[in-house]
Amino acid sequence: MQIRFTKMQGAGNDFVVLDETRGLLGLNAAQYRFLADRHFGVGADQILSVRPSPGEGLDFEYVIHNADGGEVEHCGNGARCFVRYVHDQHLSERNPLRVKVKNGELELRRLADGRVTVDMGPPVFHLPAVPFVSTGLKPERVGGFERWPLTLPYAGDVPVAVLSMGNPHAVLRVDDVDSAPVAGWGPLIERHERFPQRVNAGFLQVVDPHTVKLRVYERGAGETLACGTGACAAVVAGIRLGWLAERVDVHTRGGVLTIEWRATESLDAPVFMTGPATPVFEGVIDVPDLS
Repeated sequence: MQIRFTKMQGAGNDFVVLDETRGLLGLNAAQYRFLADRHFGVGADQILSVRPSPGEGLDFEYVIHNADGGEVEHCGNGARCFVRYVHDQHLSERNPLRVKVKNGELELRRLADGRVTVDMGPPVFHLPAVPFVSTGLKPERVGGFERWPLTLPYAGDVPVAVLSMGNPHAVLRVDDVDSAPVAGWGPLIERHERFPQRVNAGFLQVVDPHTVKLRVYERGAGETLACGTGACAAVVAGIRLGWLAERVDVHTRGGVLTIEWRATESLDAPVFMTGPATPVFEGVIDVPDLS
């Protein structure tokens, strides 16, 4: 099967974007893995599918598959590329756009300077909804939030803040992201038994209340150059822990994302993320019949 695609990147987090507005391609997990493969396919952290509106008040459906072929709930950098793609391909001129994702809806707004702001919705702190199994653990309270001891082989207990941005995140503060054990600890945190649906592991360095550095080992993708939901989760955790202000520039290895969140009493304010979305190239690829 021949399919047309667009390669895009947002702060170095790269995507294959597929137009399924005229009909679903019917790809399976193995074919998504093929597209994401950097040797045999196009190469990407995630595959993004643009699909028709599933209901009133929505412009499109936005479906995300990781490089391992599994469907996931959310991808912030991908959401920015999504709105840039829809406008560039003249699929819609609406601004902002409302789109359906696996766990809810998003509002996406393209700015005059070409960057995109995404209303990522409110963070989720209810541990069973993350999901995170806290049974038998005693958290450390810092500021107005908890850090949970996560036991890792050969490392002992490491303290992580746990929350969801539509997908699960564990945020660990480190002194220096460049020397942080992302390659060693990332996979251990991602697949820790306390996270039944696995988790994205964020390694956060606080520079000052308005500036952080971040590396994320993403669930199903490994370390990426940037992670939008990871940036949101890290800033929200940092605000609740008393380390950060309401507007923070997150320096990733792929670029800078600006995250804004107001910690209201009810903790249900939406998180806003602003950053770049850039087309790289377009093409057509033969996708083999895989199972």
